Amino acid sequence: MANQMRLTKWLAASLLAVFVFGVLGCSPSPREQVVSFQGLTMGTSFSMKWVAADDSQLVPVRREAGALLARINQQMSTYIDDSELSRLNLAEAGQLQTISPELQEVLLLAAEISDLTSGAFDVTVGPLVNLWGFGPDGRITHQPDQAEVDRLRSKVGYQYVHIDPANSMLMKEHDQYIDLSAIAKGYGVDQLAELLESHGIQRYLVEIGGELRVKGVKPGGEPWRLAIEAPHAGAREVQQVISIEQGAVATSGDYRNYFEEDGVRYSHTIDPRTAYPIRHRLASVTVITDTCAEADALATALMVMGEEQGYNFALEQGIKALFISKADEGFVTRFTPGFAPYLQASIGR
Repeated sequence: MANQMRLTKWLAASLLAVFVFGVLGCSPSPREQVVSFQGLTMGTSFSMKWVAADDSQLVPVRREAGALLARINQQMSTYIDDSELSRLNLAEAGQLQTISPELQEVLLLAAEISDLTSGAFDVTVGPLVNLWGFGPDGRITHQPDQAEVDRLRSKVGYQYVHIDPANSMLMKEHDQYIDLSAIAKGYGVDQLAELLESHGIQRYLVEIGGELRVKGVKPGGEPWRLAIEAPHAGAREVQQVISIEQGAVATSGDYRNYFEEDGVRYSHTIDPRTAYPIRHRLASVTVITDTCAEADALATALMVMGEEQGYNFALEQGIKALFISKADEGFVTRFTPGFAPYLQASIGR
């Protein structure tokens, strides 16, 4: 039961700000339908939907998806005491550790995005996430002491984690603690998409906690339509609708998971470069890329950077991104040129 409770909490700090609309509409042809199922994983929900003539693949896909997600949890959760990642975090500095191909794939991508973003994305930020009350150690109501922030900041640094891909080995230079909560969920989405494609399914939408990946069109030839949530702390409204036929979508934001002390709001998004929660006006950012793991990590990095640095970085790198920032009244939305083709009519402000 304890492990189940820890599993339920995993990734609870993630912002799940994208919902799915209109994916269960009736088909004009009785030979074509949307087959779907849903469940729980990584502390949130997941769903898989695909277009098919019948539901003959439902049972095997559901069984294989459950096994796949359980394996990813056992590899990458920090809430499961005996997961591969938990054991790796307990390993002594300077010792080579064998890692699974799946964990290696995620860590290599994380390192690549950390280099690209100059450390705005950093999977070793875990000790600071925990210190600020957004990790496995539980919530806090008071700002940590400066001395403790400084002490744990010295442990943060993706460049101190070394991977030998040829031999599937990893070594921590110091006492690094790795937290994959900003990339593992996206990786799980990608694995579910690959599972469907291994069954010959080429028209689908798969989603874990709002991070998703789609391919093809719905019955009737319509694209999948998705709603991006307006960043209100106390209400759920739609800010923008997008249409997409292929790609992965991930959103990061700071408007639901936070604590307040003396009128100051402390976001769950920790800037690895400063060791403090972000304090800018960017409320959420949505990224579209080819893979959900990349979209997940880039959305986090852009959220850390803020409305100006993040937007300029996305422009320079050709990233398809939508930024929603706090204004004196309501919110201001802007997007990079690559995001424009996905936009539908704006719904909320």
